[in-house]
Amino acid sequence: MQVNKIGENVYQIDNQIATINLIPGKQVYQEKLIVHEDKEFRLWNPRRSKLAAAIIRGLTIFPFKKDSNVLYLGASAGTTPSHISDICTEGKIYSVEFAPTMMREFLDVSQDRENLLPLLEDATHPLNYQHLVESVDIIYSDVAQAQQTKLFLDNFKLFAKEDTIGIIMIKARSIDVTMNPNDVFKQEKRRLEQGGLKVLEEIKLDPYEKDHIAFICEKSF
Repeated sequence: MQVNKIGENVYQIDNQIATINLIPGKQVYQEKLIVHEDKEFRLWNPRRSKLAAAIIRGLTIFPFKKDSNVLYLGASAGTTPSHISDICTEGKIYSVEFAPTMMREFLDVSQDRENLLPLLEDATHPLNYQHLVESVDIIYSDVAQAQQTKLFLDNFKLFAKEDTIGIIMIKARSIDVTMNPNDVFKQEKRRLEQGGLKVLEEIKLDPYEKDHIAFICEKSF
């Protein structure tokens, strides 16, 4: 078995990626657990996590550190947040999810992971949780709706520091099902730039996620 470190608490194991399990022995989504040299790894499935897909597709800007504070928009049932929890062991992951059914599942995940902070809120109304969230190092957004870029920008304006990195997963079909996805990507990139952000990297997520792209951004000065 070949195990190579590729990022903070992120490893390549043969042809797969994994994080060191913060809660040994416990799975989140039936992922495979592998023990190697006294460490337990959770395989990170790129078909269940867009961040994993972006890493496998060649992501070079990986801002997550062990003490990073993260605002995660669209936490869903907690698959990707749980891997970020493995990475940012000394940070906080403020996890916004609007759907009560998803939040119930997320609460099961966050129960054992003290760095996951669940917020049953609507990411389109960040003022509603402004009093609960500090300025963060990373803003990560995975919200499949027509206004996904606007809500990302609105949260960025409220919670970003000067050097905050933003990651947004754009789902073209949620924005306009009639447009060519590549045209949607160009349109949303322009919106990010008009909103005061500079796109540092862009990665299409095929074949893991059809018609998706990841934009990695920072404030444009």
